[in-house]
Amino acid sequence: MSKQTLSALAISAVALLSAAPTMAQDKTLTISWWGFNGDKMEAIILTPFREQCGCELIFETGNAGERLNKLQVRNGQGVDVIYLSDSFSQTGIEAGLFQKIDPAKLPNLAGIYELAQDPQGGYGPAYTIGRVGIVYDSASVETPITSWDDLWREDMAASLSLPNITTTAGPMTVIKAGDHAGVDAYENADAAFAALEELKPNVVKNYNTGSEMINLFSTGEIKAAIAQDFTLGQIQSAMPTAEWAELEEGAIATLNTVNIPTGAANVDLAHEFINFILSPEIQQELAEQGVDAPVATAVELEPEQAALWTYGADTIAGLQRIDYVKMNAAKPGWIERWNELFGM
Repeated sequence: MSKQTLSALAISAVALLSAAPTMAQDKTLTISWWGFNGDKMEAIILTPFREQCGCELIFETGNAGERLNKLQVRNGQGVDVIYLSDSFSQTGIEAGLFQKIDPAKLPNLAGIYELAQDPQGGYGPAYTIGRVGIVYDSASVETPITSWDDLWREDMAASLSLPNITTTAGPMTVIKAGDHAGVDAYENADAAFAALEELKPNVVKNYNTGSEMINLFSTGEIKAAIAQDFTLGQIQSAMPTAEWAELEEGAIATLNTVNIPTGAANVDLAHEFINFILSPEIQQELAEQGVDAPVATAVELEPEQAALWTYGADTIAGLQRIDYVKMNAAKPGWIERWNELFGM
């Protein structure tokens, strides 16, 4: 065998070795998410998607803040798809960590609610829509709660739990306090926090997790709480007389988004995954199995299923939206004032 032939074979071998990791990498999708409902997510999403893509799935789990911080330390690399609530995804957008999606690669985008299609200016869609509102015990609250202002009622003294300021719903409490005071909390934080001080006698405890809030209901320590609607079913399991308040001003929309980081190694596969989870079939099963509220407009739920979710065009149209650019800018100052007020 000639030296030229040996050289050619060596070059070919090196090329093959160099290509091998790329080929393997092209069949691997790294997903950053919370890790909740693991068994259901495996059955409904992961197993069928593996069969569709013929790929390997790798996961990074943890709370939103931790995962976003890891992504920022890695300059947007190491993850192909990241699940975040919209407040955190807005932070990621402002930090330049996400790339805009290609709608042409997401045919299922056209079949979801308009609010979910493009919630943050060309970045990832929402795969589920939730609400922040008020849950109360109808057996112990004689006059139904129908307004955010009802939290300040005298009959609610020592009866209420608020989400802590560092939770998803915490800063929204400051906004609602501003509304109660007749001001924009971003423009007049003094008045908003004065209203929170007026509310303080009604507050038993601020909670940090949904399970902590549910326990306060089950032990009878509270009669009402500002809460996200995904906790309603668990609250009602602990307290069957709990109800979601129909607020005249409307509940606040919360969107869980799915984005593609700037350093994603598998952008096409990431688009394929996002399109997959937005399909009506997957959305239907996620809703029926109690995992996520559907954003696909073709999903049809029975009344008892629908009652647990932010579901239907009329419900979604009545939701209030949050300006997360303003909120994220105001939050550090609000956290400091909140901790001073509530002794954190």
